[in-house]
Amino acid sequence: MISNDKFEMVAKTFQGLEGVLAGELRGLGAENVEEGKRMVAFRGNLETLYKANLCCRTALRILKPFYKFSAKDPDDLYDKAKDFDWSSVMTLDKTFSIDTTAYSAEFTHSRYVTYRIKDAIVDWFKDRYGADKRPGVRLKDADVMINVHISGTEVTLSLDSSGESLHKRGYRVAQTEAPINEVLAAGIIMLSGWHGECPFVDPMCGSGTFLVEAALIAANINPGIYRKGFAFEHWKDFDSELFDRLYNDESGERSVECPIVGADISPKAVAIAESNLKSAGVAKYVDLKVMPLSKWIEAPQPAGIVVTNPPYGERISAPDMDALYETIGTKLKHVFTGYSAWIIGYRDEYFRKIGLSASEKIPLYNGALECELREYVIFDGDKKSFMAAGGRIKEKRDEETPRQTNRYDRRSRDSRPFGKDRRNDRGFGDRHDRDNRPSRPGDRRDNRFKAEQPSDPENPFALRRNPHALKSIGDKKPSLPPQSGPLMRSRGWKKRDADNNSENN
Repeated sequence: MISNDKFEMVAKTFQGLEGVLAGELRGLGAENVEEGKRMVAFRGNLETLYKANLCCRTALRILKPFYKFSAKDPDDLYDKAKDFDWSSVMTLDKTFSIDTTAYSAEFTHSRYVTYRIKDAIVDWFKDRYGADKRPGVRLKDADVMINVHISGTEVTLSLDSSGESLHKRGYRVAQTEAPINEVLAAGIIMLSGWHGECPFVDPMCGSGTFLVEAALIAANINPGIYRKGFAFEHWKDFDSELFDRLYNDESGERSVECPIVGADISPKAVAIAESNLKSAGVAKYVDLKVMPLSKWIEAPQPAGIVVTNPPYGERISAPDMDALYETIGTKLKHVFTGYSAWIIGYRDEYFRKIGLSASEKIPLYNGALECELREYVIFDGDKKSFMAAGGRIKEKRDEETPRQTNRYDRRSRDSRPFGKDRRNDRGFGDRHDRDNRPSRPGDRRDNRFKAEQPSDPENPFALRRNPHALKSIGDKKPSLPPQSGPLMRSRGWKKRDADNNSENN
């Protein structure tokens, strides 16, 4: 039976995406949704928590606070932490890790806070079960991941339900240098208001992150289905039946009826993008080609949206950065007339080279860089004539409605081309060719996983890591990993035949 007990949760995200994430959570049925800085607080039950991890495109992790108290110094912190009944969240056979964030004059060293909380947990078990009885500490892949947040003297302990950051979707098998974060990419697309109702173009696609995220949005595929696992699967109250039902629910998915087009000057980058698109099972929705921006002479019609992340001159640069941004402006004006272009960049001097006036500027962080997302509405002729003809460059916003929420909700569902009347009678499985998705071994629904042994006996989760993908991330040069079989867990509700698997892989 599903527990309907409601509890507090916190979803972490990037600064600038709080409104988009709040809209996502409300759409999942979350209650008491409140935006904060780089976070959104909400209430719900276990089903809400599982959905937030599976469905939210702009969440980095989902936390479940379980203990709040005040502490004036490290000794008081230890005593208060030791007062908690730790058997309610873990057992002796579990491993745990602690991640601490402190904004406090009393607690200036987060590592020392971590040590004190760790000592309190270990001593709590020793006092009750014996001096040699304690749960193990593991820095990576722990069963129970505890988040410590301190603001002044106020301490909040939370369970991290996600494990690895949710931006690690599980579909990326290779990458170019400095790829954009998946959560940031999805957030930019959602800030633009695009849901798959018109053409989508990324003319400098790199490893294809915008293209994959756009295809997932257009097809309404939950981003969490590609992951090997979540931390909540190791919790004492884990409801496997509920999670299986949510994980395997394909009822909301839909066909992609708009062009999604990507290109890049680098053949290696395009090969990597193609690999990632195939890994996500969405390659059939995307038209991908090797082509420099200077060679674009026409764009898909009717006019749609351009979203791209050009080089900033930091980790990635072009031989002539000024010329690159001048070319961006020229191509937007003469090739992408009628489009709305969303460009994330870092240096204002390069933005000025585009030579167009931005209708909107949104501050966003891309890694450690304080960037800006700018929208350019590309119209034919001069601005005065465009406005006189009824054109609109920037929407009038409700002052009480956050920008991101307003953008995310600005198009009604009934106006999109994916309404009920557009769906055929073949069923979602047939339309999306679900059996052709790449197989993902290690699914807890796959009995083979139980028989396998981890390659690292000290780390029972070693099977969740792909050494080739890790190597490609560590190497600064983009490369494709060797084919070594499927990388992600099987969704497990249909039998795949060998021909379909080989065709997608």
